[in-house]
Amino acid sequence: MAVQKLRSGVIGRIARLIDFRIDERLRDLNGRVNDLEHATADHRRRLDGAESGLEHARGDLRWTRAELDRLIPSVAAQEAQLEDLRESLSLPVHADKPELAEARSLIQEIQRQHAQIRVRLAGIARYEDRLRRIEDTITVPAGE
Repeated sequence: MAVQKLRSGVIGRIARLIDFRIDERLRDLNGRVNDLEHATADHRRRLDGAESGLEHARGDLRWTRAELDRLIPSVAAQEAQLEDLRESLSLPVHADKPELAEARSLIQEIQRQHAQIRVRLAGIARYEDRLRRIEDTITVPAGE
């Protein structure tokens, strides 16, 4: 009887130790599973955001492709017109020396005026840029 009581006490103690170890492992595993569930939910949320952004980019790409398809014929037509113009300019001019000199001087004057206009437009663009920056600093409070 004493041996049986001792045996049942040892067996009970071993069973409690095993139960304790199993419970400890289960708590650790439950914590890890819980952490993994949160990480999975976060990953799903981020994946949904990425897919939404990707779909937005696809829409932009489709729009850009449609615009490109719309513009290609116009660009091709302009290139053809430019080539026709180039060919017509390369034809020999039938004019005498004074007319050629006058034409060259007119072309040089036009080129000079175009250069002046480009300089003025660049100055205006710089002025407008400075004005825009000043307006931006005025509209944005200094604390931001």
